Amino acid sequence: MDIQNKTVLVLGGWGLVGNAVTRKLIPEKPKKIIVTSLRKEEAESHVTQLKKEFPNLPEDYFIPWWGNIFVRNEFKDTDRFEILNDPVKRKVLLKDIMEEMTPEVLRESSIYKLLTEHKPDIIVDSINSATGIAYQDIYTTYHKISKAIEDKPSAEIIIEETEKLLCTQYIPQLIRHIQILYNSMNEVKTKIYVKIGTSGTGGMGLNIPYTHSEEKPSRVLLSKSSVAGAHTLLLFLMGRTPEGAITKEIKPTGAIAWKRIAFDEIKKRGKPIDIVDASLNNIQKLDSELQLNLDTPFKLTGEKLKSVFIDTGENGTFSRGEFEAISAQGQMEYVTPEEIAEDVIFEIKGGNTGHDIINALDNASLGPTYRAGYLQHVAVQKLEQLEELHNVSSVAFELLGPPRLSKLLHELNLIKKVTKSMHEIIETSAEKLSVDTYNLIQQNESLRSEIISIGIPILMPDGKSLLRGNEMKIPPFRGENKIAITEEKINLWTNDGWIDLRIENMKNWQQRIKAIMDEANLIPNDDTSSMHVRTKMYWDNFEKINIGKVVSWIFIHEEKGKRMK
Repeated sequence: MDIQNKTVLVLGGWGLVGNAVTRKLIPEKPKKIIVTSLRKEEAESHVTQLKKEFPNLPEDYFIPWWGNIFVRNEFKDTDRFEILNDPVKRKVLLKDIMEEMTPEVLRESSIYKLLTEHKPDIIVDSINSATGIAYQDIYTTYHKISKAIEDKPSAEIIIEETEKLLCTQYIPQLIRHIQILYNSMNEVKTKIYVKIGTSGTGGMGLNIPYTHSEEKPSRVLLSKSSVAGAHTLLLFLMGRTPEGAITKEIKPTGAIAWKRIAFDEIKKRGKPIDIVDASLNNIQKLDSELQLNLDTPFKLTGEKLKSVFIDTGENGTFSRGEFEAISAQGQMEYVTPEEIAEDVIFEIKGGNTGHDIINALDNASLGPTYRAGYLQHVAVQKLEQLEELHNVSSVAFELLGPPRLSKLLHELNLIKKVTKSMHEIIETSAEKLSVDTYNLIQQNESLRSEIISIGIPILMPDGKSLLRGNEMKIPPFRGENKIAITEEKINLWTNDGWIDLRIENMKNWQQRIKAIMDEANLIPNDDTSSMHVRTKMYWDNFEKINIGKVVSWIFIHEEKGKRMK
């Protein structure tokens, strides 16, 4: 797409790649660029520098934003350890991650606030998401909770450590992030989203010698790769969602360098490294135990570690020796942020760099085949023959899911049994359909037993009586065995997985069937092209009721669940 006069959001704009992307965007003349970073001083200093470099651009051309995009907006400037150690905030964070996605969770998120405020047409996400999530280190949390259990603490401590463990689960955090991002982009109508991903190992294999522990490779490092891979597959699905933003991912498989080379203080987690007094008096005897954390720390000299270094942005500050080793041929080697930025710009403009992972997966994955499409008709015919032979209706077993699928199939099957054709469904009154399906349920014990045995309840026409089995798929169990009943909840449950024999629902079915017939009737009889699939012939001229075909139509039109590719 054309970048000119578009609003562009660069997530992680202060970082190495985000910095390069921002500068490469400017010649494309976007309307404005929102530059983000985790910390306020980073975002503001970067914008100040950009304004100095490009003084002829409008004052509000570069807009700083800061905060953690993985939490709700009120926590975006709060250190994660502070959130985890605060009982009230921790419980809020836990619910935001683990509970169902609700409008409130969406609206309270920092991503939603950011996107709805600036409404970006284009998003370039250069945040190292996999590192941010995986380096919360579930293994360290595990050791803490194991130690807490061994020490036989109070119930309060066990609860606290368990909540922290749940808060550091990688996949729930990633899923919630994608859910919020997708819904936020849809609301503001973002056109394209480009992710700068990672392989987690700089392109190296399981033999990578650069690890974070005594293991080779470390579980933490492999966690980073696992999160990165899961992230890519979720983006792959997002890219296959109709009417959503075009989704791309550039995944560098090498070290990324560099931002600057200098002689200065060496910082760790944003703070200079203190020089410890190296007096030989500090030598310790190795006896039976080695104490990892000292009761009394050694004295500091008051000086800070200073040396020559190469700054590779969020990937770290390396010495000459470290950089020389990691970038040597046969090691990670490296790619420059400018090369990555050029690929990003080219992909946004519709070019094909060959480096878009989502496109690569599209081309490499095995999709539906002609042979399978042909045999689908054969399989359906055989199923139909066996139904007639054994005098049964093969409707739904609730093994595929969701319960809504089973509910729709069984509802339409009941209607099918009291009518003869699609024509008859719309010609019969909704009141009669309600009465007839209710009478069928009363008279056919085998049918009603089959339905409730798979976990699908049946709501009677009065809307107040429910026939159910030992198990109910809807509402799902969420830790509470009793739930207050309201009219609103009944309507929600019938939509999601209860067979609904009320008159209003019969009217819904009539509207659906009429819409199907109208759609097919609009196709001219003499149009025999390949343009149309669901013709009158597809629907057997409306003389038969094929429950599977009808429900697939519902999922496409009502659920917006059409396959895109």
